[in-house]
Amino acid sequence: MKFTVLTLFPEFLEAFFANGMMARALNRKIISAESINIRDFASDRHNSVDDRPYGGGSGMVMMPGPLEKAINSAIQRSSAPWVVCLSPQGKPFTQARACELAATPQDLILICGRYEGIDERVYARQVDEEICVGDFVMTGGEIAAMAVIDAVARMIPGVLGSNESSQCESFMDNRLEYAQYTRPEEYEDMAVPGVLLSGNHEKIRQWRRRSALERTFIKRPDLFETRRPDNEEKEILGQWCRELEALIHK
Repeated sequence: MKFTVLTLFPEFLEAFFANGMMARALNRKIISAESINIRDFASDRHNSVDDRPYGGGSGMVMMPGPLEKAINSAIQRSSAPWVVCLSPQGKPFTQARACELAATPQDLILICGRYEGIDERVYARQVDEEICVGDFVMTGGEIAAMAVIDAVARMIPGVLGSNESSQCESFMDNRLEYAQYTRPEEYEDMAVPGVLLSGNHEKIRQWRRRSALERTFIKRPDLFETRRPDNEEKEILGQWCRELEALIHK
């Protein structure tokens, strides 16, 4: 998969592509990535990419001409382009959507807006999908683009060191991930749960599933509305409920 970011600040993406997981995936040619400076497609001597909005109002709006030329340039260099605009008006981005994009043989072209937004005619002519990373507004789309790329790339086979890593994380099954521990076994009078040291894989699996359910119930109970508990989860939650009742009535 190829990731292309259209931005007025390509230097924002340089460090992102040059470090960590992204750098390893790029060096191993599992993915490819580039940033395109929209300003390079401006047509006047001032390299203008924005202008005042028709109808009045504060701020500036990104002009359709330079942006569309940048999009077309990216499309021409892709065999299967999918144009995404990072926008607070887009559909909420989820782990499920990240998995879908990773499994689709398409190249992502991500538009990073600035100022008060982009000319509506670009949406009508060029944009395949709008994505929102949260119900808040940022100065530009670069951080959102990096979030989308990171979430999608790590679901592509071979990008992470182990495919199991991506399958046991929060939101993969609409549950939060179980609690994690590492050395030392005891830290500040707090010990690692004994079951994790037992070597009994089935007991460890059961403990982790209960831990995931407890964390989900306490921190994100709304996820149970997205996916109702299965039979094993109901049994675990029922046992936890009985333990809480016994504690209350002591």
